[in-house]
Amino acid sequence: MATMAIRPFKQVDVFTAVALKGNPVAVILDAAGLSAEQMQAIANWTNLSETTFVTPATDPAADYAVRIFTPKSELPFAGHPTLGTAHAVIEAGLATPRDGKLVQQCAVGLVEVSQAGTALSFRLPRHVYEVVPEPEKLTAALGAGAINGAPEIVNVGPRWVIAELSSAAVVEQLAPDLAMLADYDRAHATTGLTVYAEKPDGDIVVRSFAPADGVAEDPVCGSGNGAVAAYRLKAGQVSSGSDYTASQGRQIGRDGHVRMTIKGDTVHVGGDCVTVVDGTFRI
Repeated sequence: MATMAIRPFKQVDVFTAVALKGNPVAVILDAAGLSAEQMQAIANWTNLSETTFVTPATDPAADYAVRIFTPKSELPFAGHPTLGTAHAVIEAGLATPRDGKLVQQCAVGLVEVSQAGTALSFRLPRHVYEVVPEPEKLTAALGAGAINGAPEIVNVGPRWVIAELSSAAVVEQLAPDLAMLADYDRAHATTGLTVYAEKPDGDIVVRSFAPADGVAEDPVCGSGNGAVAAYRLKAGQVSSGSDYTASQGRQIGRDGHVRMTIKGDTVHVGGDCVTVVDGTFRI
């Protein structure tokens, strides 16, 4: 009979200081010995947008290593799992920030995570802009007149299609054709679509859709918001020294807040985290 392993586990709500209002991530704090197939099965079972698996770092510059899975596939990087995992690792005593910083090792390389009080933030990995193929299919999925300007793919590890919409009200009321978006992502190997619009106070409202990965709507998306900030930086909507807050998730019963800061040509994505579930995972 196989031996059951008992592994420490946390479920962390990210981009909120109020439990149940952010984006949850499941964190297996000791994933040693788990195969990629087992990790994928666990992520499919938790049925969250992402589940992470912590192992010792192989790079001496990193404090820990992490693998990140959606219900259907592994991601090279993701935003809210990065912050949620860092929160869980610190809380569990597996790593201690030095000068307020941790270094995470993942498939895109090393990612710096900063701690300031109760908040955590990460520096967005190097990003690449790509031309959006078949933009008419995005128009068809969102509806005529919804998109303002030209959408673009921003590759931050995940390849997000970013589109500015004509108003915050359009973002909030959007009901995209998810089947069409899933077909688009499968055809072009994109992660999903993140849309945004600026509000009168200078902050923005954001929504993210990744139906091909089993995530109809991501409650509060760190990498998507990072990709939006990179898109806005290229478009001249923000510049070095800019900071703003993105709100996301109200359409599905959440109320997440992502704090964005531009330093030089780098994007920093931050927010609060709160542990909701603390226990063991048995497999």
